[in-house]
Amino acid sequence: MMELTVISPLNNSLSLSHPQRRRLTAASCAGSSSLSEVRVCTNRTCRKQGSFQTLEALSGLAPPGVAVNACGCLGRCGSGPNLALLPEGVIVSHCGTAARAARIFCDADKDVLRNLEALALRKRAESELERGNFSDAEVLLTQAIAMSPSGGIHVMYKDRSVARLGMSNYSGALEDAKEASTLAPQYTEAYLCQGDALMAMEQFDEAEKSYSTSSQIDPSIRRSRSFKDRVERLQQKLAAADIS
Repeated sequence: MMELTVISPLNNSLSLSHPQRRRLTAASCAGSSSLSEVRVCTNRTCRKQGSFQTLEALSGLAPPGVAVNACGCLGRCGSGPNLALLPEGVIVSHCGTAARAARIFCDADKDVLRNLEALALRKRAESELERGNFSDAEVLLTQAIAMSPSGGIHVMYKDRSVARLGMSNYSGALEDAKEASTLAPQYTEAYLCQGDALMAMEQFDEAEKSYSTSSQIDPSIRRSRSFKDRVERLQQKLAAADIS
């Protein structure tokens, strides 16, 4: 069982009894509105105990609205990988497997299994996307979405949007990208996918709005090569449309 402790304002740790652990576990499920962020220690000791793998698993399992970020030492070296659940200030120790990571967001065994199976399908689909096997990726992502996982489903819709765009199913790609943004309104990738689908549909003004929304949510993406390439292609299309 994972050990949970509460961080005091002075960064001292107070051990919790078993009943307290159960209450905190339930409060930290995906259905709770209180959990807003999970921080994963990636300092040296936790890193050796697999915290980067835990960080990757949590990022794939997190429901919309729950941020997953790396952080420095949480003061429980030797008990890692260690996580901090915010804003409650709860530390979870010994979270070194995907199954334990899944229990941060759900408690029932059947829910943990469903989320892990859906995540595995998504990872397979992403490998197919990298190979350009868009139809295979779409099948896998459709299976993952049908499992109704409690976390990561907005990423699955985004990935399926990419697959459908690659298959020239532009309306399907746009529909999935919009669903991803509905599930996670601050998810920049969803708006980029909307823009890509709208570009393919030659709805350039609407594509510009989608790209603009993504950069407003996260201004740092304006420096990325992929975003600059999108803007350049869009400007070329708009210029050509003006000439014609």
